[in-house]
Amino acid sequence: MSTPIILAGAAGKMGRAALAAIADSPDTHIWGATTRQQGLGQDAGLLIGREAWGLFLQAELAPLLQNAPPETVLVDLSHGAAAYHNALLALKHQRPVVIGATGLSEAQIEDLQQQSEHQQIGVLLAPNFSLGALLMMRFAVQAAQYFDWVEIIERHHENKRDAPSGTARKTAELIAEANAHLTSAHTEPLARGEQVAGIPVHSLRLPGSLAHQEVLFGGLGQTLTLRHDSLDRASFMPGLLLAIQKVRQLQHCVYGLENLI
Repeated sequence: MSTPIILAGAAGKMGRAALAAIADSPDTHIWGATTRQQGLGQDAGLLIGREAWGLFLQAELAPLLQNAPPETVLVDLSHGAAAYHNALLALKHQRPVVIGATGLSEAQIEDLQQQSEHQQIGVLLAPNFSLGALLMMRFAVQAAQYFDWVEIIERHHENKRDAPSGTARKTAELIAEANAHLTSAHTEPLARGEQVAGIPVHSLRLPGSLAHQEVLFGGLGQTLTLRHDSLDRASFMPGLLLAIQKVRQLQHCVYGLENLI
C-alpha cells in the first residue's frame, strides 16, 4: 500500500525534488504539503512543472496532521527550529517523522529522542540522504582505526544556513567515537576551522556548489582522502525514500540514516 506523505518545506529546492520523487515512487504519494512563504497556495504539481494535482501548499501543519490517514509519515525539509516544532506536533498526532533539516540543537535532538522513545513512534534524523555520503562516513570510521590525525573540509552552496554542515558534524562525531587518540594541531581557532568532537572542520559556502565533503587522514609518510560530491539533488532521493520506508518500522529516534543501511 502506498504511504501517504506530508512534506514540510515543499517549496524549497530540496522540497521540490522530494515532491517529484515521492510522487513518482509506487510506494509513496503526497497527501499534503506545507511552506512558510515561498509557493504558499500554489498547486504542488504546477510547482514542479507538472499538471495540476489539486493539492495546494499550506502554511499550517496541524490541520494536515489531524486529518491525515493513520499511516501518514511527515517528511520535514524545512529548517532547524521549524523542523523541531513540526516533529513535536507530528509525535503528538502519532505520526512518524523523517527530518532532513539540519541546525537542530543538541537539546532539541535529545528531546526528540526522549519523546520518540516515550511514545514509541519513529523519528529519523538524517543530516544527509545521499547513500554515497553515508558510505563515505562508514569508510571514515574504518580509516579512523588506523590514523590519529584527521581534518574535514565541507563545501556547500551559498544559501546553506548552518556551518559546519550536519553531515560534517556527524562524520566528526563518528570518527571521534572510533578513535579516542585523535591528535589536533588546532592552535589558531579563526584560521583552523571549528572543532567538532576535537576534529577541525573547515566550511566553505560558494555559488556553484551543492554538497561536497572531504575527510583527510594523515599518517607517517602518507595521507588518505575520502571525498564525496553531490552534483544534483537527485542524489538524495533514493536515500529519502529509504528513510520513509525505515522510519515506519521504528519505535524510537535514530540519528543518521547510516545506522539503518
